[in-house]
Amino acid sequence: MSDKLICEVFKSSRKDEMYLYVDKRQGLTAVPELLMETFGKPVPVFTMLLTADKKLSRVSAADVVEGIKDKGFYLQMPPPKEPYLLDIHRAYAASHDNAHADKA
Repeated sequence: MSDKLICEVFKSSRKDEMYLYVDKRQGLTAVPELLMETFGKPVPVFTMLLTADKKLSRVSAADVVEGIKDKGFYLQMPPPKEPYLLDIHRAYAASHDNAHADKA
């Protein structure tokens, strides 16, 4: 693989903020069927010229290039949920459950 790659990016129809990066020439042919079942219908987002030093928002371009080189694709997982948001959600759910328990 050369230093430059025309990369196509797809977003998942099933999982928010999950993306697949592939070599545009090969498309999704290297992506395992099981992954595609989990990923859902791939929705094209954009095509770009990718180099290892390109600035990407949440992943390293070098990692993307390496993944495509090694496996034929790179899967970008959704970011982890913020712990404080989970704590707020749990606290709300617990208080909501307790309010219902008090009425019973």
